[in-house]
Amino acid sequence: MTGNGRVRVAVTGIGLVCPLGIGREEAWAAALAGRSGAGLITLFDASELPVRMACEVPGFEPGEFMDRKAARRMDRYAQLAVAAARLAVEDAALPIDRDGAGIGAVIANGGSGAGSREEQHRVMLERGPDRVSPFAIPLSVANMGAGQVSIELGLRGPVTATCTACAAGTDAIGTAVDIIRRGDARAMLAGGADALITPYFVAGFDAMRVLSRRNDDPAGAARPFDRDRDGFLVGESGAVMVLEPLEAARARGAEVLFEVAGYGSSNDAHHLTDPDPSGVPQALAVTAALRDAGVAPEQVAHVNAHGGGSRPGDPSEVRVLRAALGEEHAARVAVSATKSMHGHCMAATGALEAALAGLAARDGAVPPTVNLAEVDPECVGVDHVAREARRLDVPVAVSTSYGLGGHNAALVLTRAGEGG
Repeated sequence: MTGNGRVRVAVTGIGLVCPLGIGREEAWAAALAGRSGAGLITLFDASELPVRMACEVPGFEPGEFMDRKAARRMDRYAQLAVAAARLAVEDAALPIDRDGAGIGAVIANGGSGAGSREEQHRVMLERGPDRVSPFAIPLSVANMGAGQVSIELGLRGPVTATCTACAAGTDAIGTAVDIIRRGDARAMLAGGADALITPYFVAGFDAMRVLSRRNDDPAGAARPFDRDRDGFLVGESGAVMVLEPLEAARARGAEVLFEVAGYGSSNDAHHLTDPDPSGVPQALAVTAALRDAGVAPEQVAHVNAHGGGSRPGDPSEVRVLRAALGEEHAARVAVSATKSMHGHCMAATGALEAALAGLAARDGAVPPTVNLAEVDPECVGVDHVAREARRLDVPVAVSTSYGLGGHNAALVLTRAGEGG
C-alpha cells in the first residue's frame, strides 16, 4: 500500500498484438529500434481511395489464439482483444480458477465491429435482408471484445467496456485500477482493441482531413510535431495489461513490470473533433493523474504523447504539457509520439502507448518519434526524442490520450518499487 493506505497497482503482464509485432518484447524492441509498422493496405482493395496505406498487424492468425470456429464468430477487433488478453495472462503467469471468480476485464473499443458491420450491410444491400447473418449484431457491438475475452478466458469478475474514442484504452486501464483499489477484483485485464482499417473508416477519416496522403512513403508518412506533418495513419491493435495489487503480485512471485500509480480524465467541452487550442482542459486530466499518483510534476521524466500529427492537435498538446508540468520542467521532459510507428490504433492506442511508457520506465530507454526532421515552431517547448531512442532514467512516465468529443485521459506509470 501507499503511505496513505491505498492499494498500489502493479502491471504483471502485457499482451500486444499490434503493427510493431506480436508479443510484449517483440513490439518493444521494434519501438526502440524506430521500426515503422506502416505499409500499403492489404486487408482490402484500397486502390480507389485517396489514402492507400495503414498500420496493419503483421502475420496475425486468430486460430493461434482461439478456436477457429469461435474466431469466425468474432469481428477482427474482438479477435485482437482475445489474442492480446491471452498473451497478457501468459506473460503474467496469472492463475485463473475454474470458476473465474475475482478476475475481470475492462476492454475499450471505438469502432464497434466495423468490418463485420460493413460486410453485413453490403450483404443486405446486394442479397437482401434475409441473407444477413444472425451473428451480425453480436459481431458489431462495442462491448463484445470484453465479452469474448471473458468467455474465452473464463472471467466472472467485473467485466465492462469503455467507449471514449481515442481515450478509451487509457480510460479502460484507469477504470480497472479503480476496481482493484476498491477490492472488487484480485486481478483485472485492461486495455483496448480496434480494427478500423476498413473502406468506410479510411474514407471517413480522410474526409475529415486527418490522414496523411503520403502513399509513396508509408513508413515516412506519420510525422507528429513536425513542420511538414499532414495527419496520421489508421492502425489496428489489441493491447491488454494484467493489473494486480502490488502486494498480492509479490506474494505469488510475479514479475512486476511497472506500476500504474495514477489516472485522470477531463473533457474539453469545446468541439466534436478539434482540441481546445489553449490546452487548459486537457491539462486537467494530466494534473488529476499526477495528483492521484501523489507525484509532483517535476518528477516526470518522460511522456508518451498522444501525438496524432494533426495541424491543430500537436501544438495544443505541447501547451498541455507546459501547463501541467510547468514551462521550465516541460522543456526538460523527454516526449515521444509512438503513433509515428504504430499509427493511430483508436481505442487500443491509449493502452498500447501506456505499455510503451511503462516499459520505458522499466528499462530506462525512451522510444523515438520517427520522421521528426524539423520541429514545428508551434511545437517547441518540450524535449522531443527525435528519430532515435534515448537512454534515460525514467522513474515516472506519463501517457496521454485525447479523443473525439473532447475526451481526455492520462496515466502515471512508475518504475516497479518507485512508489511510496
